[in-house]
Amino acid sequence: MFSTVLIANRGEIAVRVARTCRELGIRTVAVVSTSDLDSAVTRIADRTVHIGPGQARRSYRNASAIIEAALQTGAQAIHPGYGFLSEDPDFAEICDLYGITFIGPPARVIADLGDKSRARKLMDDAGLPMLPGSKSAVDNVVLAKEIADDIGYPVIIKAAAGGGGRGMSVVRSAAEFADAFRTARAQAQAVFGDARVYVERYLESARHVEVQILADQHGNAVHLGERDCSVQRRHQKLVEESPAPNLERELAARMGRAAVQGALSVGYVGAGTVEFLVDERGEFYFMEVNCRIQVEHPVTEMVTGIDLVREQLAVASGQRLSLRQEDIRPNGCSIEVRVNAEDPEREFLPTPGRLTEFTVPTGPFTRVDTHAFPGWVVSPDYDPLLAKVIVWAPDRNQALARMERALGEMRVSGDAVESTVPFLREVLAQPLFRDGKHTTALVDDLLAKDRS
Repeated sequence: MFSTVLIANRGEIAVRVARTCRELGIRTVAVVSTSDLDSAVTRIADRTVHIGPGQARRSYRNASAIIEAALQTGAQAIHPGYGFLSEDPDFAEICDLYGITFIGPPARVIADLGDKSRARKLMDDAGLPMLPGSKSAVDNVVLAKEIADDIGYPVIIKAAAGGGGRGMSVVRSAAEFADAFRTARAQAQAVFGDARVYVERYLESARHVEVQILADQHGNAVHLGERDCSVQRRHQKLVEESPAPNLERELAARMGRAAVQGALSVGYVGAGTVEFLVDERGEFYFMEVNCRIQVEHPVTEMVTGIDLVREQLAVASGQRLSLRQEDIRPNGCSIEVRVNAEDPEREFLPTPGRLTEFTVPTGPFTRVDTHAFPGWVVSPDYDPLLAKVIVWAPDRNQALARMERALGEMRVSGDAVESTVPFLREVLAQPLFRDGKHTTALVDDLLAKDRS
């Protein structure tokens, strides 16, 4: 195991990683921007290194500054968390060149799976079920429209380099396609520096179900069950739970086997997530692979009792998986909500500012992953996530009741700061969600109803 790990991230995930490292007796180095000099992780980490100003490109995305901090502090490994450099194959390669272990998959795997059209082909070759669409990225509008016409509308145009719910455009008719295609390419270039896009069928009423995997450097891989992430706004997840409600266990098992099969086929190493769409008939289709720890990983930890960050560290240090598939027996139900500093009344506009009150729920089987505290300044430079509230209970009804109680206890206020807590409570109260019959359309339908 490593003696020193540098955490190349911020916010709640930096705190989360630091805590597991401390339990393992691993020395930690936190890197912080000017905006985060008094952040929560600085009180947990053994050493803090200032790496640049608030803008992420000059700090948390600055590979040179992070490598220099690792070399100065003797860090043997870098944990990238999620976002920022976590799925950057160039950064993983640079770590390798300097003899620093990147806690994640090999650079080649990140590059292959980070290219969504390439990942689609690789998983198709591995035998995973696919939605009809282009076999690879397509840059010709005429050819792209022929593909769309052939598979039928609606279709979705996706950026090959996309991620985090960005770089997607739904097209509902042939007449809209050409303009949407050109706009999608322009946006992909602007956001990701890569104009390549691909086309696939869009499922109007689908469920977003993902499978957590772990793989070691010795050809072993397991899955840890599934998470339902169907409650989304603009392809951004708001609520996650495990197990997926009203999902046949035989179907869930097939999805788990498919996820492991796909991971092994590309030589995956570490923690990752294989994401699927499930249609109204109960058929599932590959969507993408996330080559990192997920924001929603706590629900898997709560139902399995497995510390995923601990497993990441063990695998990255060369150890074999300590788990066999038959050892993993999820129990009960866990639900997570993401509390953001956003104003739902103003199109979810981020609301940076100083927190004057920040009280999180406690109580039985209630977990809050956060970096916020009274007096903390929510910066406009970063994602507005304030906290993740996670609960566990023996069954879903009890978990829902526990989450409602927990959110009722939460208090967030500040100078211009609003939170999504009231909106989340509204979502959780929806009959479709209570019955576990919701799809990715739930939030959009709710917002449309509120506007009418």
